[in-house]
Amino acid sequence: MIKNIVLFSRTSKKFILCLTDSFLVILALFLSFSLRLGEWYIPSDNIRYIFLIAPFLALIIFSIFGLYHKLIRYLKIETFFSDIKTITIYSFLLGLLIYMSYLDYVPRSVIFLNWIITIILIIGSRLTAKSFLTDKFLNEQKKNIAIYGAGSAGRQLFSALSESDKFTPIAFFDDDLDISYHDLFGVKVYPRQDVDKVIEQKNINEVYIAIPSISPDKKRKIVNYLEKFNIGVKTLPSFSAIADGNISLNDLKDISIDDILGRKRITPIVELLSKNIKNKVVLITGAGGSIGSELARQALRRDAKKIILYEHNESSLYAIDKELNDSRIIPLIGSIHDKKRFAMALKKYKVKTVYHAAAYKHVPLVELNGFEGIKNNFYGTINCVDCSIEEKIETFVYISTDKAVRPTNLMGASKRISEMYIHHASKSAATNFSIVRFGNVLGSSGSVIPLFKEQINNGGPITLTHKNIIRYFMTISEAVELVIQAGAMGENGEIFLLDMGKPVLIEDLAKKMISLSGLKVKDKNNPDGDIEIKVIGLRPGEKLYEELLVDNCAIKTIHPKIMQSQEKIMGIKDYEKLIIDLKASVNSNNISKLKEILSLLIPGLSLSKENNDLLK
Repeated sequence: MIKNIVLFSRTSKKFILCLTDSFLVILALFLSFSLRLGEWYIPSDNIRYIFLIAPFLALIIFSIFGLYHKLIRYLKIETFFSDIKTITIYSFLLGLLIYMSYLDYVPRSVIFLNWIITIILIIGSRLTAKSFLTDKFLNEQKKNIAIYGAGSAGRQLFSALSESDKFTPIAFFDDDLDISYHDLFGVKVYPRQDVDKVIEQKNINEVYIAIPSISPDKKRKIVNYLEKFNIGVKTLPSFSAIADGNISLNDLKDISIDDILGRKRITPIVELLSKNIKNKVVLITGAGGSIGSELARQALRRDAKKIILYEHNESSLYAIDKELNDSRIIPLIGSIHDKKRFAMALKKYKVKTVYHAAAYKHVPLVELNGFEGIKNNFYGTINCVDCSIEEKIETFVYISTDKAVRPTNLMGASKRISEMYIHHASKSAATNFSIVRFGNVLGSSGSVIPLFKEQINNGGPITLTHKNIIRYFMTISEAVELVIQAGAMGENGEIFLLDMGKPVLIEDLAKKMISLSGLKVKDKNNPDGDIEIKVIGLRPGEKLYEELLVDNCAIKTIHPKIMQSQEKIMGIKDYEKLIIDLKASVNSNNISKLKEILSLLIPGLSLSKENNDLLK
């Protein structure tokens, strides 16, 4: 019944409220006379019109002063004070009307009693309605929340949740056995071993991890433990990420895949992080992308003298420039195809270090736009390398990919021949060149994770290209930190490999993301689940797994997470001849010739036989 009333239109609710107030105003007058006279009062003919006028007068006054513009569910104490003022005005005007009507037989105390009783009935009716609407209806809509962590942050979060009409905090979990089964704000604190029982018995919908000081390893263990319950899990960031240290619901974040798949961070070598950045002018191509923007953030933290954000995409450049908001930032709209503009940027700002991150990296798109993929990724890189040599740049770091190893697609092929160009160019240049090769990073634009999140939010299905497909994952910040350190080791076109950790089965990743969203996988064993995982087949040029080495040979470096590849590179004469032939095939839009030349450049290359450009 109450639920149905809440679903009424606003006009219907106002009508019900007006009828209720009209009745209560008449009732207040009746009770005022009865209390004054000491018996149940029946209005006489002379006084009856006062009982008829009172509700009309009340509705007019109440409307003028906004009593019917307020949502009862959200009424606060301050609101009731203003309502009392409105009722006082009504009572005064009603008393004045009685006085001007010369009804001497109406006791003056009735007017005072009417004021008191009307306040009690009108305010009381609204408090009663608010109570019913909140406790009966809204509780059906509220989520039952358990807070993992009964410390200061957990207590602040409890207070914030208690004031919300969407959540009901009904349990604490904490690893501190000294406070197990104690009451906190009337809610019991349970040890970890009771999590299973409490989640089931109390019908917990979500668990919020409120331990900002928690280590990544411990958070990962808690998250992995909660995963099996198919409930939503959110977490608070570290205290340093919370501006004023006060916890609010806005501080809660969804569990990131980093919390599940991340590794224990290795302490960086500070000298390597600073070598090519501190007090130097740094230029970053593709500065608006996921890797480029993180390079800019870290360069800013490492006290770069100036940072040139070189980006072709205006929107991306605007976003990172606005985020960094620093006088050392120079946002330059420019394409790596424009050799003259790139050279001007190096010369004007006296650039010392270049991080070349600009590339087309979405494999399916490059497969459909093969010529543009080669032009951008390879010839754009040639422009950057040649300009850097001409301007005597100190350090040039090329961001490569694991897809350059035994490539099966044009994107990987374009990156591999770029690696080869840099290797040969470094032999006769004063610039220190290095190549850093790594796999997927969490949350990058080329990662499956943003796609899976979007598909879950849309109700599924999650599209999986193959049940056995695996990928390496690393956080963007860790990858860039390692890129900077690897780049500082380079001198002669070396290829550095980042330790990507253990490979992840993408199907397992999809299942984890579904579970941590509080949903269930829909499959043959669970037809009533929420999100289906649909296998759609490998895309053109896609591998089941990625590699970091062409030849199975790498040596250690001074950093435990960075290795150096020992690979055989085609001789420069053969390479230069094939590059000339490659350019001719691009200029003539000859896709079959392009593939033939690439196969000669990259032994073991295995491209699809399909047409690789939509304009052919």
